[in-house]
Amino acid sequence: MNYQDTLKRTPLYDVHRERGGRMVSFAGYEMPVQFPDGIIAEHQHTRAHAGLFDVSHMGQVVLRGDGAAAALETLVPGDIAGLAPGRMRYTQFTNEDGGILDDLIVTNAGTHLFLVVNGACKTQDIAHLRAHLAGGVEIDVLEDRALMALQGPAAERALAGLAPGCADLAFMSAATLVVAAISCFVSRSGYTGEDGFEISVLAQDAEPLARHLLEQPGVAPVGLGARDSLRLEAGLCLYGNDIDETTTPVEAGLVWSIGKRRRQDGDFPGADAVQRQMRDGPPRRRVGILPDGRVPAREQTKIADRDGAVIGAVTSGGFGPTVGGPVAMGYVASAHAETGTAFALLVRGAPRPARVAPLPFVKTNYKRG
Repeated sequence: MNYQDTLKRTPLYDVHRERGGRMVSFAGYEMPVQFPDGIIAEHQHTRAHAGLFDVSHMGQVVLRGDGAAAALETLVPGDIAGLAPGRMRYTQFTNEDGGILDDLIVTNAGTHLFLVVNGACKTQDIAHLRAHLAGGVEIDVLEDRALMALQGPAAERALAGLAPGCADLAFMSAATLVVAAISCFVSRSGYTGEDGFEISVLAQDAEPLARHLLEQPGVAPVGLGARDSLRLEAGLCLYGNDIDETTTPVEAGLVWSIGKRRRQDGDFPGADAVQRQMRDGPPRRRVGILPDGRVPAREQTKIADRDGAVIGAVTSGGFGPTVGGPVAMGYVASAHAETGTAFALLVRGAPRPARVAPLPFVKTNYKRG
């Protein structure tokens, strides 16, 4: 038995193969890492036009019940009770030490809460929800739905050709829309730093919908490789790399995602540690890193100060096609986290100069208001 025999396939598998997608194992699925034009071309196409991404490996979960928002707040630091209908919020599942079990998006869909969690963590996340919320809240895992993301400056024009109502959505808002005669739950969100949408659709309708979208001017398929370089340039965390159970929202620079009421009340897992770090400062911070020269610094590359003492490590790194050179993110001791601070990246044992850079590396283009 080879590894393909144990992997799941998304409803868009046949579309990927027809388009020449190079399939790899990712979060238990066969997913396209790139298409024939290559990662850099796909990255640049998304920044200039629109890319269509298959993100069906992610978990989609519905919480129902009058107390669903209050119940979810016992597991996350985000203000869920204050979330207006049709609005979305980024938050995290935290543990008792303030570490991040996963990050997720929560949408108030009016009659229920709609959650999207990471594909690699969805089994644990669903077990976590069931262990802590069972009883007063109905938990419905949407196994019969696909998820795709349409991202880039041409995304609105492309989607509006099939669903004119999408133009009324602002960043981090969502609604049920009919797209090419197919009912979809559409959010104005994504993970590239560009304007765009994520579209949840019944699995049986995913392939025809994807084909409709790929027929729109400026839309091309994009794989996991460009998705990673796009999110890195946008300064967005990847769970398992930039955030995990050993990092707090404060260290990760995610305090903005914790509502004022939740900060004050401190009634979420790990609140004591989070409040203490907010008051006294964390021991380390996530920073943007610009290496000098053309050599990229990959994950786990050690970071040293001018005296050669190790002060941190890279958590995500690679070539930034829009930046035109290597970019990275990582954690350094807080004393070294100020923008412009110089240090050395120990690439294959050799020190290479780099400096702290502000995040994101490229301007975000979300449609606000």
